[in-house]
Amino acid sequence: MQLSNSAIESIGRRARRFVYDLFYAIGFFVEIIRVVPNYFAMGRRRRGGGVLVMQVLFTGVQALSTVAVIAVGIGAIIIIQGLSLLPQFGQGDLIYAILVAVITRELGPVLTAFIVTARSGTAISTELGTMVVNHEIEAYMATGVNPITYLAVPRLLAMVVSLFLLNVYFNFFGLIGSFVVTQIIRPFSIQEYATGIYAALAMQDILTSVVKSVVFGLIIGTVATYHGFRVERAATEVPVRAIRSVGQGIAYIVIANALITLISYL
Repeated sequence: MQLSNSAIESIGRRARRFVYDLFYAIGFFVEIIRVVPNYFAMGRRRRGGGVLVMQVLFTGVQALSTVAVIAVGIGAIIIIQGLSLLPQFGQGDLIYAILVAVITRELGPVLTAFIVTARSGTAISTELGTMVVNHEIEAYMATGVNPITYLAVPRLLAMVVSLFLLNVYFNFFGLIGSFVVTQIIRPFSIQEYATGIYAALAMQDILTSVVKSVVFGLIIGTVATYHGFRVERAATEVPVRAIRSVGQGIAYIVIANALITLISYL
């Protein structure tokens, strides 16, 4: 009976902690969105525009090679499997619709979000957590600077911009990579390939891809900065929060992707 009571108390504490963290995170996100206008209203020197630019450089530009390799590989796999299986059922033309659905609607936004979460989400949480431990956040507050406005907002905006650009980049290389592979397996003109992709690509596909990249950017930026600021005193908390930011970020991305896909098809 005592063991049972202890188990119930442990579950209750965890549930209470989960609810507390959930509402705290929601409030943190609302606060970031609320102070976004304040960030743009700040003077150029106080705004810290260099933070936004450097974050886009690290998140977007420095990830281009990784995204390109993955996109070409995914496009090649899809085209190889499609050309080997679909003609057996007399549905060879469906390869264009599959390329658009898999690359543009699904894998483009999701894989770029995973890459950014692993690279930049971890870096942001670690950087902000280290600043908390070194009392730099307290120094900002002592001088009258809102750390959320100065530190969180530019990183959140950088995540959104970088995810959007990387998504477009992934789609381009994914489709180009698939075309290059088709020239090895079954050569045909680029006009035919472009016509097939254009016929299969609908405005809904583009809008869904854009919405996903923006939402995923908001998720990554919010989760990464949230866990960075949640570090309290010890330096040992920094890697723990960085790992949690990656795990939670990926989980929220998968959930958001499923919801957006469901809404787009409905």
